[in-house]
Amino acid sequence: MKMRYVAAFIVCILCFNLGASQNNSLFTEATEKYNKGEYTKAIENYEQIIKNGEHSAELYFNLGNCHYKLNAIGPSIFYYEKALLLKPNDSEILNNLGYAQNMRLDAVEKMPRTELAQLYNNFVNLLSFDQWAYLAVTLVMLFVLAYLSYFFLRFATQKRIAFIASISSLILGVLCILIAYLQYREFKMDNPAIIFSKEVKITSEPNNNSEVVFTLHEGTKVNVLEELNDWKKIKLSDGQTGWLTDQNLRLLKDF
Repeated sequence: MKMRYVAAFIVCILCFNLGASQNNSLFTEATEKYNKGEYTKAIENYEQIIKNGEHSAELYFNLGNCHYKLNAIGPSIFYYEKALLLKPNDSEILNNLGYAQNMRLDAVEKMPRTELAQLYNNFVNLLSFDQWAYLAVTLVMLFVLAYLSYFFLRFATQKRIAFIASISSLILGVLCILIAYLQYREFKMDNPAIIFSKEVKITSEPNNNSEVVFTLHEGTKVNVLEELNDWKKIKLSDGQTGWLTDQNLRLLKDF
């Protein structure tokens, strides 16, 4: 019985290594095709890697570059935004995303924020929620080490330093956990999508007979608030809301 489990484990390891090797080969081949200007063929390789179950910021970034070279506004912005979800605040992704966004027809102004709110947002988004969580774990470990050192050190000055270090690490660790929780909650509540249709009319209600409130074009980013059958209610960054059918957009958090 034990040998059966060992054999199954070995097979799993071999399959994992084979899959990783295949994806690496596809990625290398796609990069070569991109450098030759064969962007459509490179896209096929990258999409095959996604079908194999692999997701990474580098993979989506390269897909964004391929679509940008083909002047496909919606897909290029879509994949840059997906890369940004996995690697927030990456300067190269943000830079290329900015170029792609300049190709959009819609210029949606964001709702103004107070300086305090902007400062809070910039600080919280310095790291992703999982990075804040990892930092919290590291600080808690430092707290334990410093707390133990407090009991084993002999001199009063050393004990004082160890005590202050332990308390500081604990406070910062709790703060990081709180930030990770708040950011994760915001991440779950946020449901962004990119418009893929060249032009789509946004209606006031989820039916074709309702009033058209505004029009959107390919590449515009929206937030999905709710769904009703094949209709989705969206909200723009300037606060406007309306309904459209789901074939006109693609959700960013589909991995």
